[in-house]
Amino acid sequence: MTNATEFAEFASAASPRLRRMAFLMCGNWHTAEDLTQTALAKVFASWPRVRRQEAVHAYTTRTLVNTYLADRRLRRNGEVLTDRLPDRPAGGPAPEDRIVVLDALATLPPRSRAVVILRYWADLNVEQAAAVLGCSPGTVKSQTARALSRLRDTLGSDWATEETDEARGARHG
Repeated sequence: MTNATEFAEFASAASPRLRRMAFLMCGNWHTAEDLTQTALAKVFASWPRVRRQEAVHAYTTRTLVNTYLADRRLRRNGEVLTDRLPDRPAGGPAPEDRIVVLDALATLPPRSRAVVILRYWADLNVEQAAAVLGCSPGTVKSQTARALSRLRDTLGSDWATEETDEARGARHG
């Protein structure tokens, strides 16, 4: 199997996951598609050097996050996001809830948003997120704490989880 064939199979399988992750970071499907394509082009250029298959996903995720962060640095013009989502099949959270959460995510700075997406959507642990972002685990922890605090402030008390309420009751009761 040639490198190009291997990469094409990998890109076909990984694209949906990467696109969803990019959308959660940028909030726009068209931009997410561009970020995904740019990240995959960069991975293709390095494909012969990326030998271990278990490293390919980590390398690609890191490339996507770096591409997103670089794009955000270049776009400091205050791009306006809309509350319109593409048509999707029913299921999952209510569309109104998704819009509210996406709007709250949009209030976070790009790096904080990337940390939240990596930790809670991509389900990476602190060390894995630190490796993707190229920073220390302590930085991931502090950025996560600040981002979650800001999200709680933005979303208000109606969005508190039962677990959070129970934990508060255990501390104060």
